[in-house]
Amino acid sequence: MTNPTAVPLYLDCDTGIDDALAVGYLLAHPDANLLGIGSVSGNVSAAVGAVNTLDLLALAGREDIPVASGAHHPLAGEFAGGAPHVHGANGIGGVDLAPAQAETTGETAAEMLVRLARENPGTLHVLAIGPLTNLALALRLDPNLPALVDHVTIMGGAAMVPGNITPVAEANIANDAEAAAAVLAADWDITLVPLDVTMEHVFEEEHRQQLLAAGQPMATALGEMLGYYFGFYESQYGRPCSAMHDPLAAAIAVGGIVPAIAPRVNVQVDATAGPGRGQTVCDLRGRFRGFPDQPGARTRVVLTLAEEFSPHLVGTILGAN
Repeated sequence: MTNPTAVPLYLDCDTGIDDALAVGYLLAHPDANLLGIGSVSGNVSAAVGAVNTLDLLALAGREDIPVASGAHHPLAGEFAGGAPHVHGANGIGGVDLAPAQAETTGETAAEMLVRLARENPGTLHVLAIGPLTNLALALRLDPNLPALVDHVTIMGGAAMVPGNITPVAEANIANDAEAAAAVLAADWDITLVPLDVTMEHVFEEEHRQQLLAAGQPMATALGEMLGYYFGFYESQYGRPCSAMHDPLAAAIAVGGIVPAIAPRVNVQVDATAGPGRGQTVCDLRGRFRGFPDQPGARTRVVLTLAEEFSPHLVGTILGAN
């Protein structure tokens, strides 16, 4: 039975390995009520991401959650082919999941988002952990969308640290800078979960072994996927481990993890063609005064957490929390 106080949630994702972890987390967390999931091209194509999502839901016995396939290309340009060197050719580390019986809905992801917002006015929370193309398209479909949505949580950006796809840009933002610029400029409350915090909270081999040892189908699949993911991140950290980008954003969205430093500041996205393209320009000039909130700002930028994330992630997926 769904927790009556759970957060009604629309998830927009490009289901690679850390997206899969976010899905596993949300399915296990009592305060998350997944009303629908939309796919977008990023780690993989939108079509592959939708299949991965459907298969994960089937593994968890949750084929009741509808999945809509979303935008293949960004607003400007074409899909660049994904990140198989990070997530594997199939987006989930080469792990073979049993095919789902369920299929995608007949609506686009943008149409699903607009519909869910209209059906849940003022209460729907949007969690975007891929490029923001679908959200930008939804804003075009219904310019009143920000008034219907309670909050938007975005995994993306780099405030005071280097980017991971260019020296200044994080992948989700850079893969559709025009869409990100539109979404960050819209009149709704946003929590931005950037590389500043997601690169600091690391999933270690001991955590992966806990998933593998649990004997649970979802935990086992996620642990196997992480073996591939660790291979990429070993070059970043010097040991087999990984950052936890998407599940960390998911945990913040449903209140499972509380930010420690998260000032509300003005944020803009550079959508020009220069070397700054895709940068999230966060006005953090209040740093030396303790990061006071800026008057009128609608975006909260998470910089640090109040606790370690990985033990919470493992405990939630395994049902300890």
